[in-house]
Parts: sequence; structure tokens; C-alpha cells
Amino acid sequence: MHTRTELTPRTGPLTGGVGGPVLTLAAATFTVVTSEMLPVGLLSPLADGLGRSEGAVGLAVTLPGIVAALAAPLLPPAVRRTGRRAVLVTLLVVLGAANLCCALAPNLPALLAARVLVGVCIGGVWAIAAGLAPRLVPAERAGRATAVVFSGIAVASVAGVPAGTLLGELAGWRWSFAVVGALALGVAALLRAVLPPLPAARAVRPAALLALLRARRVRQGLVVVLLLVTGHFAAYTYVRPLLERVPDLTPGLVSALLLAYGVAGIAGNFLGGTLAVRSAGLGGVVLLLVPAGGSLFASAVLLPAWGVAYGGVSVAAQNWLAGAAPTAREAVSGLFAGTFNCAIALGAFTGGLVVDASGAGAVLWLGGALALTASVAAGLRLRPGGGRPRPAAEPHIDAAPRP
Repeated sequence: MHTRTELTPRTGPLTGGVGGPVLTLAAATFTVVTSEMLPVGLLSPLADGLGRSEGAVGLAVTLPGIVAALAAPLLPPAVRRTGRRAVLVTLLVVLGAANLCCALAPNLPALLAARVLVGVCIGGVWAIAAGLAPRLVPAERAGRATAVVFSGIAVASVAGVPAGTLLGELAGWRWSFAVVGALALGVAALLRAVLPPLPAARAVRPAALLALLRARRVRQGLVVVLLLVTGHFAAYTYVRPLLERVPDLTPGLVSALLLAYGVAGIAGNFLGGTLAVRSAGLGGVVLLLVPAGGSLFASAVLLPAWGVAYGGVSVAAQNWLAGAAPTAREAVSGLFAGTFNCAIALGAFTGGLVVDASGAGAVLWLGGALALTASVAAGLRLRPGGGRPRPAAEPHIDAAPRP
């Protein structure tokens, strides 16, 4: 039997607007993205401290992405009847503990073991949180609330990764992980205090995930995400070595440029733009960085442009996939999060191979080419029959059985 707080979507006391519960979900996404991307800003200090190459230390980004890609689609079926608040709180507590273990890691294998737990939490939080915003606000504010939840990605670029980079420069990379671990525990307490129980709207079963993959538009969106995010992270994971090519660029200026990227990403998160447009813009900017690699001015212009182009990718992709499966939001969010994190891992891994083989500049060619390919793949939806789902398929895809 439902209690008063176990309300159907868009009803009850939480429908006043985009407020505390939505902002708390944004804090959770901020924390998981900061945890995931923290090694990007600490790549050189980590390599020096652990006595390994930058390509090898890049596994600290690759491994959580692989684990998150597996955890994201599997976790919703595993916790199908558990209240979503309880799931999110548990994941944030585990995330805090994992980051503290990273801070104490004596070598790279120990660090990577802790990053496996980080990956589980990343995949779980994204799969659950990505589709919750419409349950917390009226229908007319669902789009804005979703953008706010996903703004945690861009804000992590502004306040998370640059702050972690700066703290690593001042006090050492171990303190960066320790502070993020404490942050995760604080956000867990905030989620427990602010979110309602949020019982599972419907059971997510493995068969529902397989049914979603039979929808052409869902498959097409996932392919675009895979190409675009792989290209982005192939280049962005190694952005610090790329910036260090610029003559006389100090660590402080590196942090400032990453901050500019993040601020631009926040703006991009709330700007319109289809996946096709964003893919084309990102690919063009990344390729322009190839000839501009030795110029501080060009880097200062192009890095924020990169942030604007990438800033709204998550919102655009979530909207695409939610539109393709409107009554299976959590299931399609799990597939989205799994694909997204698989792309992060693939991008970081392939980028590491390219960096070790040909130098940091070579990843710009790879990243730009994949982003432009994603733009072409997204544009195919405009052709006759190009990826549009058959009308009869929708009820079959989205009619997930209720518990």
C-alpha cells in the first residue's frame, strides 16, 4: 500500500518547481562526475607519484568506465523493487569509501581496484538519477529539471576537476581523492534528508532492455552517443598533456583553462542544439586544436568552444532516448548510461594507446574524426526511413510489466 510520500509522478508536495530534490540529484551527478574525471586533471602527478606512464595511469579513467558501462543497465533490474532514494544513498556512501581508498593507494593496482567500485557507483547513479527529474516536478518543468540534473556534469568541470587539479598541485593528489570522498559522504546524507522514498515506478526486467534495443531510434541514438563520447574522451582525457605543449604554460594557467572549459560547458548545458549539431561543432573545434597547439591565445578560445559544444550532449541524448521510449525512462536511461560509460572507457583506452604510440597531439585527429562521424550518424534520422521506429513497435518496446 502506498504511503502519502509514495506519490505518482508529478503529484503531491514536490510539484512546486525545480527545487531542493532536483538540486540534490544535481549534487549527486556532480559528485560522480568529479570522481570519474578527477584523474584527468591529476594525470601527470599520478604518473609521477606512482612511477608509471601517463598512458598506463589513464586506466584510472578507462576502468571505471568499463565497470559503469556494465553496472548501468544491470543495476535497475537488480534493485527493481527498492526505493530509489535508498539506492542512491547507498551508492554515494560506497563512492565516498572508494575515493578514500584511492587516496591511500600505495600503487597503481591498488588505485585501480578502488576505481572499480567508483565505476559501479557511476553506472548506478546515472541509471537511476537520469530519469527521476520528471517524477519531482510538473510536466511543463520536466525539461528544465532534467537539464538541472545533468548540469552536475558541467559544474563538475568547473568546480570539481579544476579544484581537484589545483588541490593536487598544492597538497598532493591524495588529498584530492580524500576531499572528493568526503564530499560523496556529505551528498549521501543530503539525499537521505531531501529526497522522498521514490518507490520504483515499475520493475525493470532484462527482457525490457532487450526489447528497447530492437527499436531503431533507440539503437541509432546509442550509436551516436558511442561515437561522440568516445571521440570526446579520447582527446579530453589527455587534455592536460595537450595543454602542456603550449610554451610557458604554467600549472596555474592549465587550471584556469580547464575552468574556462567548465564555465562554457555549463552554458552549453542549457543551450539548445541537437546531437547532430553538437557533434559537428565538437569535431570541428577539436580538429582546429591540431594547428593551434602551440598558441596560448588559440587554446584559450578553442577550449571554451569545446566546452559549449560538449556541455549539452548528455541532455540532448537523454531527450532523444526518452522520446524514443517515453514509458520506459529508467530502462532506456540504464542503456544510455551504459553506452556513455562504455564510450568513456573506450575513448580513454584508445586515447592512451595513441598517446603512448604517437604523442598527445595525435588524439585530436582521432577525437575530431569520431565526433564528425557521430554528426553524420545523427543526421541519418532525417532521411526517409533512416532510423525512425515503426509505429507498431512502440507499445511492445515500452510496455514493461508492472510489479
